[in-house]
Amino acid sequence: MSPIGLILIIASALIPAWLFVTLPDVALSGALFSQYLGVLALILMAWAQIMATRLPGVEAIMGPIDRVYVLHKWTGIIAMLAILLHDTIDAEMRGMGRDTVLSELAETLGELSLYGLLILVVISVATFVPYHLWKWTHKAMGGFFIAGFFHYFFILKPFEESSPLGLYVTVFCLVGVAAYVFTLLPNALRPTYRYEVSALRKTGGATEITMTPKKRSLKAQPGQFAVFSFGAPGLAEPHPYSLSAPAGADGSLQITVKPLGDYTYRLARDLENGADVNVQGPFGRFTRRTPKAKAEIWVAGGIGITPFLAWAEALETNPDAPVHLFWSIRNRDEAPQLDRIEAIAASFSNLTLHLMDSSQGERLTPEHIADAAGGPMKIWFCGPAGLRRALIKGLGLHGVSARDFHFEEFEFRTGVGLKRLAAWIARRLQARLMTSE
Repeated sequence: MSPIGLILIIASALIPAWLFVTLPDVALSGALFSQYLGVLALILMAWAQIMATRLPGVEAIMGPIDRVYVLHKWTGIIAMLAILLHDTIDAEMRGMGRDTVLSELAETLGELSLYGLLILVVISVATFVPYHLWKWTHKAMGGFFIAGFFHYFFILKPFEESSPLGLYVTVFCLVGVAAYVFTLLPNALRPTYRYEVSALRKTGGATEITMTPKKRSLKAQPGQFAVFSFGAPGLAEPHPYSLSAPAGADGSLQITVKPLGDYTYRLARDLENGADVNVQGPFGRFTRRTPKAKAEIWVAGGIGITPFLAWAEALETNPDAPVHLFWSIRNRDEAPQLDRIEAIAASFSNLTLHLMDSSQGERLTPEHIADAAGGPMKIWFCGPAGLRRALIKGLGLHGVSARDFHFEEFEFRTGVGLKRLAAWIARRLQARLMTSE
């Protein structure tokens, strides 16, 4: 993620802390700290709503959209922790005036917002919750954010709304509310490109979907992705997919989708030619940059081949810039676009395809990659997180730093690492038991 985005979020959270400290005639106390925690939560939730818009400026400031999703998740979690502390530490300050109907309603909405957000955050990080339920509960967070804004605006507090602190928080909340309303707009009222499905082709265990523009076309670089919403029953949910070919001369787009869940199974089964498609994007910065004095290595796992298909078709013959593409597959019959990538590799002398077929007992290892590179290397990876972590660890022994290993998050919806934490604790306990014996 971009350091600029992190700096902006941190700075926006620290500014009200300074404004609280400089309030005239107000002594520092636990109640004042509790009020700051409430303000902090509102600012972080406003940022989460802004990031959820996927507007072009978000990537420009925050970095690639896949990292923005991660930052969005942790911003929401930290905001929830701040709300819990705010509720635990008494925020009532004496001498701030008398309660009114609005202030009492604000207190009630504050409690409602707390418990509602707590439930929704738990659901949000619980990856076993079905996507369609997760999506709607995630959307509902904005409603509780608005309730929290109402709570802040009408409760008794040690500053006026017209003060610098009051104006600062109110403007942030209003921007957050506007961002939330924007996410609720139908596709027709959002900046989208309108396409229609023009061709469907089965390839291995996946479906190749080609779409042609109805009017203006999306301009994307090889390796980028877009968010697609298909105008067919049960397929309207927006989902991100990497483009599996460079944009056509007529503006056509192509994606290759493997059935990995309920939605993608329905997509492969029910989508027909002529279906309308709304496209948002392009997103991501997984674009090719030729390294200097380093071997260029592309690594794909399963359906992770899709961005490299677009890269390969945009490749230029250059014997001085060899490229090694490693592709880990279950078997040749299920490998999507295998015929295409083999034909591309055969037509470019500087592109070498290393096919690792697990059904034949072949496993992709860091040693395979290091042997092909024969020296310093730069890695581009797209595939499952488990394979990525194993390669990062193994290639680190061959001198590959984090700066030389580029990837996009394969899944936007992730938990908080509880499974890995539990596994780590189990390993530590097992090691301690073995040592004590």
